[in-house]
Amino acid sequence: MKRLLLLVVLCSLSLSRCESKVVPYDYSATIECLKIPLKPQYNGGIIVNPDLRDGGSLGWQPFGNAKVDFRKIGNHKFVVARDRKQPYDSVSQKVYLEKGLLYTFSAWLQVSKGKAPVKAVFKKNGEYKHAGSVVAESKCWSMLKGGLTVDESGPAELYFESEDTTVEIWVDSVSLQPFTQEEWNSHHEQSIQKERKRTVKIRAVNSKGEPIPKATISIEQRKLGFPFGCEVEKNILGNKAYQNWFTQRFTVTTFANEMKWYSTEVVRGKEDYSTADAMLRFFKQHGVAVRGHNILWNDPKYQPRWVNSLSGNDLYNAVKRRVFSVVSRYKGQLAGWDVVNENLHFSFFENKMGPKASYNIFKMAQAFDPTTTKFMNEYNTLEESRDSDSSPARYLQKLRELRSIRVCGNISLGIGLESHFKTPNIPYMRSALDTLAATGLPIWLTEVDVEAPPNVQAKYFEQVLREGHAHPQVKGIVTWSGYSPSGCYRMCLTDGNFKNLPTGDVVDKLLQEWGGFRRQTTGVTDADGYFEASLFHGDYDLKIDHPLTNSKASHSFKLTSDVSSSQTQPSSFVFRV
Repeated sequence: MKRLLLLVVLCSLSLSRCESKVVPYDYSATIECLKIPLKPQYNGGIIVNPDLRDGGSLGWQPFGNAKVDFRKIGNHKFVVARDRKQPYDSVSQKVYLEKGLLYTFSAWLQVSKGKAPVKAVFKKNGEYKHAGSVVAESKCWSMLKGGLTVDESGPAELYFESEDTTVEIWVDSVSLQPFTQEEWNSHHEQSIQKERKRTVKIRAVNSKGEPIPKATISIEQRKLGFPFGCEVEKNILGNKAYQNWFTQRFTVTTFANEMKWYSTEVVRGKEDYSTADAMLRFFKQHGVAVRGHNILWNDPKYQPRWVNSLSGNDLYNAVKRRVFSVVSRYKGQLAGWDVVNENLHFSFFENKMGPKASYNIFKMAQAFDPTTTKFMNEYNTLEESRDSDSSPARYLQKLRELRSIRVCGNISLGIGLESHFKTPNIPYMRSALDTLAATGLPIWLTEVDVEAPPNVQAKYFEQVLREGHAHPQVKGIVTWSGYSPSGCYRMCLTDGNFKNLPTGDVVDKLLQEWGGFRRQTTGVTDADGYFEASLFHGDYDLKIDHPLTNSKASHSFKLTSDVSSSQTQPSSFVFRV
């Protein structure tokens, strides 16, 4: 027995040592341009001389044909790439990257004049991995945060790239931190415990207020607190099997087409909201929230046909009428509005109405419904580090413009990220979320799907959903995978008989983990009448059985993340049985 006890103690100590070595993830990002850069995250990780304080040029060398200087202003040292003739003329450092590790990257950058986009690139075996980008400025330092993985281990070279060859690139406080998959998963668990769950202490007492030991506690989660859903089309109306499959799982939805302008006003002046109205009624009856998608779409391919020929005041009046019509009709009934869909990639309304078109449309929407959150909604911000049109830096530029709107108070903005993935770069996804989270605005993943070979599609889908759900600033997820007889957009969750496909099994697996399907937690009270459990946010039903009198009690309670909310119950409950 003593030998067994010693073994347990040794194992416990060993586990503690292993756990202490796990490097916690730093979710912080800075979106302000600072006079002096902050210290490198993780003390630079595997970067040598990350803040240029050790031996001047140690670890750093020219890349391409750039000239490299090591400069100092006051006590601040940094490296400069000058006399650049090609975008890739820069400063670099050689590193060794390992397959199976997830790398988070950050650096502070400045350019010698004006503003210029700068990318962080890793050259490896003739291939170029883009870790992230930022719009760098002169006279202050901007933080670039990114990430990457590699398909095989080997040496690589980090460098910085800018299409503007007239600027010098200044670099400081560089960090490249590797994590194992186990460490990455532990970050999820830590974040979920902090952001998605609360510890609840329930005490059972009798009519005299005396504790009841050994009372049986049964807690059933009636509804998820975290909004998780799936897009739908009108074929759900009248399809009982689809309705049952859907409402058993999801708490939020988006209509794929039915609220869009090309659906509600096919002929100018003849509006028809009957389908959208019917869908909204159905989901209200089942307690499923609806995201408004969308007021307008900036892609020229997706306009009502009659709109393309309009211009000037005629177009402006048609746009204003559309915004007023759809926003006022559904005022106060939606979980948010995608206002000008994909207005970083496309510019239909800017081309016809001037550079402030999106700004003015957001302003109209705010005037007609001040309380509903207005979202930008864009693709490739998380999915593709090479897409400079919708990088986190570009997204932030547009957000800053929109945040200046003052109509009926400050505009209520949200960050919509479509999340149409192919092969996910999970470290880049997390870093992009970190950067956007620094705004303090709510983030939603609005159209999640994965276009990938069948043998990896479900795996990638699960990776994306887990990463989104665990991030502290992500407030909801909608997948773009609703069933349609004519075929799903990129990915289905179920077949026509509403039997799950592998991606649907992923959804069910995660729902089971997150408290879906009326998940139950059971136990018995201790000698003082207490029972303690860690529960996901949501709505709960509680049953308590007295161990001696066979009397029973039933109660309901709600757990939310907002401790200041009037609906939030304290984490300690006392119930009489």
